[in-house]
Amino acid sequence: MMKIAGRVRNICGEKTVVMAIDAGQLPRLHSEVFDRKQKSVGKLVEVFGNIKSPYALVVCGGRCECDVGDELYTNTG
Repeated sequence: MMKIAGRVRNICGEKTVVMAIDAGQLPRLHSEVFDRKQKSVGKLVEVFGNIKSPYALVVCGGRCECDVGDELYTNTG
């Protein structure tokens, strides 16, 4: 089952994505991140920013193929 991890806010270079995440449902560090087609995007490596509106850094496994505004997901178990 997939759970929304956050929404893409910025793409930095070819392999890094910054996404806004919900402070009430923080995804786990080092969890695999997927797009809406359940294709692996990369790994969530860091959570940073304000505690009310945090951001997460995702390092893509290859060239990042998502766009600003896209929702990304994690596995719930």
